[in-house]
Amino acid sequence: MYLPVAGLLLLLLYWAVTHISFRDSAEPQSALGVSNEQLVTISEPRPAPGSVVDYRRLDQRLETLMRGERMIGLAVGVVEGGQIRFLKGYGETVAGSGEKVTIDTVFRWASVSKGVAGDMVALLASEGKLSLYEPVSKYAASLRLPGGNEHKATVSDLLSHRLGLPGHANDPKLEDGEDPRLLRGQLGQLGASCPPGSCWAYQNVAYDAASEIVERVTGKPYGEAVRQRLFGPLGMRGASLDRQGLVTARSWARPYVGGKHSRPVEVSEAYYRVPAAGGVNSTIKDLAIWLQAQMGLSPSTLPPRVLEAVQTERVRTPGELGRLRKFRERVHNASYGLGWRIYDYAGHRIVGHRGGVRGYRSLILFDPLLKSGVVALWNGSSNQPAGLEFEVMDMIYRLEPRDWLFLDGAPGAATSEPAEESEGNNSSVDVGN
Repeated sequence: MYLPVAGLLLLLLYWAVTHISFRDSAEPQSALGVSNEQLVTISEPRPAPGSVVDYRRLDQRLETLMRGERMIGLAVGVVEGGQIRFLKGYGETVAGSGEKVTIDTVFRWASVSKGVAGDMVALLASEGKLSLYEPVSKYAASLRLPGGNEHKATVSDLLSHRLGLPGHANDPKLEDGEDPRLLRGQLGQLGASCPPGSCWAYQNVAYDAASEIVERVTGKPYGEAVRQRLFGPLGMRGASLDRQGLVTARSWARPYVGGKHSRPVEVSEAYYRVPAAGGVNSTIKDLAIWLQAQMGLSPSTLPPRVLEAVQTERVRTPGELGRLRKFRERVHNASYGLGWRIYDYAGHRIVGHRGGVRGYRSLILFDPLLKSGVVALWNGSSNQPAGLEFEVMDMIYRLEPRDWLFLDGAPGAATSEPAEESEGNNSSVDVGN
């Protein structure tokens, strides 16, 4: 009669040991994201113990920003010391609808998606399934470069925009509905700007050869591989890589190129067809989790060697400093890694990216050492919200505040500042350099 009891006790002991072992591992379940209890505490911006970010001031600044004519909806997240300390939605999903933007509203990432491709390919390389320094032609059958340079350009060259092509090559044709694989084949007919690896020019059609690499190595569609290896393990439940993932969401922000009194435009399909370059959708909560992962807080999913590979400077990008000329007091050197930009910010090394497709914009910026940074998503063509990343980083570094949102003296003054773009020369928004 004692055997069943003894067996039950052994089972309970085994459960307890394995449970404790998991809880005490290097990466506990609660390392990423934010619990429902934490959401309650951060729903109203307030000082946090040990925090250097003034969340009440940030919230007030964003409320003021949203009163601008060109602002429809906005979602912002801040990670400080590895913890999500601020998540909030502002405005509406559709102007005048009364449907509020929340932390569960889905937006498009646009070119912030490039970091996903960089991480995914670097992860496969870390597992010995490919090499970043082999010719890109070994894995991406559709890509052709001038003079047969696809046999010289490496996977690393692809992910750092060093293919020797003109900037945004064949983007207008992509926006006209042509097949991206055929367009990659036509790149070989263009004139070479330089030998591969020796100059930098931003790409979308060519960059999406990364999706072919992932499909070739994993044997799975790009979106499925990303969900299984990255989004799923990280708990990014609202993230997707196609148009349906956006428009079927319970709450999703409609795209705008005008102001509050304009109508939303159609959701552009073009850049979903180059998912490695601009195909990700998610909530701000998911993007904040992604930010945490880039800080090294999920080493079982993104090991340190992967983050080092993608966040290491591969090429200087001085043209970026011209694009950020209004912020030159803070931003000095600019470089590109594998799907990520790297800056010197007032003597600190920071990593990030911006994005923009028709009706949507996005940003991510962080300090990997301090494990602190900011993310934002909005459904409009104004670039003014991009200044919030500098206001947050100034708080993190305890620098003298500046009106980087251009709210105090000249409302809307920053709306013409070019953002990093997914779209090419036919788009209705500015084009990144």
